[in-house]
Amino acid sequence: MSSRLSTISASPTLREYAQGAAQSAINPVADFLAPTVPVATSIGKYKVYSEKNRFHLPATFRGIGGRATELSFDVSDATYNCQPHALDYPVDNLELLEQSGIENALQEGATMIAEVAALAHEKAVIDKAVAAAGTGTSKTWTGTSASDPVDDIDSAILSIIKAAKYGSLMNVGILFGASAWRLFKNSSNVRSKFVAGPGRGNGAAIAIPTEDDASRLFLGNPQVRASYMVVDTAAENLAESVNFLLDSTVLVFARMQNPTRRDPSFMKTFRLMGQYMVPGSYVREDGRVEVAKFDWSEDVEVTNSSAVQRLNVA
Repeated sequence: MSSRLSTISASPTLREYAQGAAQSAINPVADFLAPTVPVATSIGKYKVYSEKNRFHLPATFRGIGGRATELSFDVSDATYNCQPHALDYPVDNLELLEQSGIENALQEGATMIAEVAALAHEKAVIDKAVAAAGTGTSKTWTGTSASDPVDDIDSAILSIIKAAKYGSLMNVGILFGASAWRLFKNSSNVRSKFVAGPGRGNGAAIAIPTEDDASRLFLGNPQVRASYMVVDTAAENLAESVNFLLDSTVLVFARMQNPTRRDPSFMKTFRLMGQYMVPGSYVREDGRVEVAKFDWSEDVEVTNSSAVQRLNVA
């Protein structure tokens, strides 16, 4: 029976299913902040930028008989290291399952593990992003002394574009915490920029900005997302203390849809090519239970600490 599980877990069909489940489960916020860079080796070099080590365009002109400028990595560059991650899914009573039942059990396990792995990855990305953004700048978006949220973010966008120095290839991302998004969309300075059109049926339309609508408010139509991930910070057996990870924070940052090891975007996730959520199996030491195992390697890195601004909204 163990040979059947080993055969199925190593099959291209399950591998394709597991990697598809992993891709589907990747939280859009995590991929938004730190999109994937597929790499050929688990350890390698990447360019890291800061205020002291800025991105510069290389010279592309080559004189007759001369050498071209080389895009290479050197000892001063940073090193990524795709650390191993794994989750196991025990499959009990295999002797009672037919071949199709084993396949279904392993696919179910792959789906559940992909979901948990995606949540763990999202928290790791947000934690690292907030730490890299520093203490940030305080903004008041409600009350008589409120500033204009759109202008506050526009100013941050211009600063980020200057910091990235990558021209129109570089995109700008805006990530709202849950409370920050509530304050933004309900701000009178934002509501006044929306005009209600005809509603559905006989109902009146409501001029409330969505994330897509908000994108059109800002310079350059940046991509806009809101994070609703929560975490319980209370110790076990104590009353829960559930809070949003970002809450009243807004992050404005440089990002590439398909980053490389060289571009000056804010964050990246390095992953081994074709090695995300690899299925396998092993037998427990007591010989009674077989375990489907799923392995992957990744490294989340801040690659341009100057290409992010944090706003703390009140």
